[in-house]
Amino acid sequence: MDYVSALLPPVVMAIFFTAVVVTIVKSQGGPNKTKEDAAVEAAFARAESVRQADGSAEPGKA
Repeated sequence: MDYVSALLPPVVMAIFFTAVVVTIVKSQGGPNKTKEDAAVEAAFARAESVRQADGSAEPGKA
């Protein structure tokens, strides 16, 4: 019985890790990709407009 208690945690972690990877792979692309890309573009546009409004220098330049 000791071998069951020794093997159970790694097996459970392996199953959980596999499920997480499968979920991540399935969520890539498809109809969600357009929404995610639009959200990222909007965030970049907001950050750029704030930077220009402040009159800050370009990122990475002194």
